[in-house]
Amino acid sequence: MADTKTETVTDLKDLGAATDVKATEETTAEVVAEKKEPKIDKLGRAYATGRRKGAVARVWLKKGNGKVTVNGKVQDDYFCRQTHLLVLNQPFLIVDRVNNFDVVCTVKGGGLSGQAGAVRHGISRALENFEPDLRPALKKSGMLTRDARVVERKKIGKHKARRSKQWAKR
Repeated sequence: MADTKTETVTDLKDLGAATDVKATEETTAEVVAEKKEPKIDKLGRAYATGRRKGAVARVWLKKGNGKVTVNGKVQDDYFCRQTHLLVLNQPFLIVDRVNNFDVVCTVKGGGLSGQAGAVRHGISRALENFEPDLRPALKKSGMLTRDARVVERKKIGKHKARRSKQWAKR
């Protein structure tokens, strides 16, 4: 009886290995055969949504000369800090496409840092939609991953999330 169980297990292992090899060959053939198509609308724009903390950015990207508009304002007027502007333009630096695209975006929610991160995420996803070949470079640098960190909630009996009340010995 023990021999029958062992034979069945080895038969199943052999069968599983064969199906895995077939599945791998099929998936590589599918990847080679199907090339990702750009997702561009009638006006020649790629659209994407970016998120960071409480901010949500809707981003439209099209060929142009590098003009970035955020909520109807030029990026320098909307984001005053230099760090926000660096964060915003990171995807273009990574894929070496500086001053090749015009960006129009609307951002809601959160603060300026969260909004800059949301626009960066949206630009990265829109670049991928416009030129799918850029995905590996953007993915490697972490631009396509949504930053899931959010503010920790305030706890009862504390001043903030972790800050305790002041204690004096005397």
